[in-house]
Amino acid sequence: MAWRSALGWGIVFVVLVAFAIPWFLWNDASMVAGLPVWLWWHVAWMLVTAVAFAAFARRGWGTFAEVQR
Repeated sequence: MAWRSALGWGIVFVVLVAFAIPWFLWNDASMVAGLPVWLWWHVAWMLVTAVAFAAFARRGWGTFAEVQR
């Protein structure tokens, strides 16, 4: 069962890293509330990563550090 947890957290981390840079917004000059859309993307991404890290700290801490005997 521990491998399922590790796989799930691994997928979460890969998705967070993949969306850290909004490649699809590079040529978009749209503005929302006076700021570029890519900046709002980063604000939202930082909130999502904070929630993911909080969940990892509560539920999955030590998942990748445990020693199998």
